[in-house]
Amino acid sequence: MSLIKSISGIRGTIGGPAGEGLTPLDVVKFTSAFATFLKGAHPGRRLRLAVGRDARLSGAMVDRLVVATLQGMGVDVLETGLSTTPTTEMTVIDGHCDGGIIITASHNPMHWNALKLLNARGEFISDAEGKEVLRLAESGEVNYAEVDDLGQVTVEEDWIDRHIERVLGLELVDVEAIRKAGFKVAVDAVNSTGGLAIPRLLRRLGVKEVVELNCEPTGHFAHNPEPIPQNLTQISDCVRQNGCDLGVVVDPDVDRLALVCETGEMFGEEYTLVSVADYVLQHTPGNTVSNLSSSRALRDVTRRYAGCEYNAAAVGEVNVTTLMRQTGAVIGGEGNGGVIYPALHYGRDALVGVALFLTLLAKSGKKVSELRKTYPEYIISKNRKDLTPDMDVDALLAKVAKLYSGMAGVEKVTTIDGVKIDFADGWVHLRKSNTEPIIRIYSEAANEAGANELAQQVMQQI
Repeated sequence: MSLIKSISGIRGTIGGPAGEGLTPLDVVKFTSAFATFLKGAHPGRRLRLAVGRDARLSGAMVDRLVVATLQGMGVDVLETGLSTTPTTEMTVIDGHCDGGIIITASHNPMHWNALKLLNARGEFISDAEGKEVLRLAESGEVNYAEVDDLGQVTVEEDWIDRHIERVLGLELVDVEAIRKAGFKVAVDAVNSTGGLAIPRLLRRLGVKEVVELNCEPTGHFAHNPEPIPQNLTQISDCVRQNGCDLGVVVDPDVDRLALVCETGEMFGEEYTLVSVADYVLQHTPGNTVSNLSSSRALRDVTRRYAGCEYNAAAVGEVNVTTLMRQTGAVIGGEGNGGVIYPALHYGRDALVGVALFLTLLAKSGKKVSELRKTYPEYIISKNRKDLTPDMDVDALLAKVAKLYSGMAGVEKVTTIDGVKIDFADGWVHLRKSNTEPIIRIYSEAANEAGANELAQQVMQQI
């Protein structure tokens, strides 16, 4: 059993003793604490929260617990039912809510679930706010409403359609160009709510033919739901066998987007953001942001456009969106296929990613594999270094930063999130795990051998 409390929300496996997994008692405890936190942020105001969920098997149970708990706290609920993470974020904004809860464990297997907590802007709460929610949960400083003040529930299950309408209305989404291109697109929605959203979006965009794979939202995931190459052999075969122009893959809550070339080869999850950013910058030059562990390709593409600057944030969507606001970025996101387009909202959104990518593809006149070749080629290597539980990881990382600062061949050392060392031909990023005595070591270079060599160099120093 696992229960992880972090900047990404309250995440755990279903079942087991209270406090060791995401049990009903834990759901009530953390939902109550979040409502208490929001009441403190909006004193004297009757709150309204949006609630949405993905299709995983425990979703309906957790949803009922969350909604009933919010009612018990005197909070009104806008219940959207089966939804996506970006759709629920849009619901908070367009539904004029004071916050929201998304019931999803994202790319985790189906025996996991989670509560993702949103503020009134439809964005994830900050690390400091999350820590206050955890403090309230442990302290028990919760006061439930009297019977006359219980929350009311409004059910509105059309928010995916509203989300699609907002995407279609974006200036840079060209439905006519996509329709004229006559695309045939395969979709793997891993049996979650992407099966409700993505095929519907594609047809509204004018895609000529949609081949649906694992699009029934049963919650019985057909494969490991993380959209990485080793889990995507089925759609790769589907694209080739059906002569598709593109394959589209989303995770269970539809905030990550992976693409498959017409050859069946992976476009590369890092290059989802790179390609979409390229299109956005062509028409609305401005700054870009990704996290420290994302590909250097975004920096390179940004620098193709005069006056445009790239900045890197600490890992975590809330850190990326905060830096995007500070720098006025026109596009940003994370290298795991998460596209954040502020013209719509500040959240990773596979729907807007699909629409912008298809517009780029249609206007380029290229095949997906040809488009991929127009971007800088980088390979990321992901490693870990096991440590003894009593080792001072922070002190170790500080020593690594000091060792490389000023070293010949080192362009920059960044310490806002672990240690990132930028070399002329690549980079290495070291971060400590919040759950294990390990250091995660990501490295990038022009080829796999170079990326591994950079990682091994730093691991030897450790």
